[in-house]
Amino acid sequence: MQECRRFFVSGKVQGVFFRASTAKIAKALGIRGYARNLTDGRVEVLAYGSPDSVAELANWLLQGPPASSVSELHSEVVSVEVPAGFATG
Repeated sequence: MQECRRFFVSGKVQGVFFRASTAKIAKALGIRGYARNLTDGRVEVLAYGSPDSVAELANWLLQGPPASSVSELHSEVVSVEVPAGFATG
């Protein structure tokens, strides 16, 4: 059974390689989806994969890459069309 979650990451998460780092971790976990910057300064992440892999990505999102500073992580279960692979944009 697969799980699809949308995450909204707040804090110092743009301009610190957050999306690229998220894509690297997601691909290693076999997760499909995307990471993209939002105009309000947050990063949106869509993650589709096994519940364990999505949970592991969620734990990583709380920390992010070294230059980031995550202040809040919001997630929700969603039912959407998921792209092949993992994209940044």
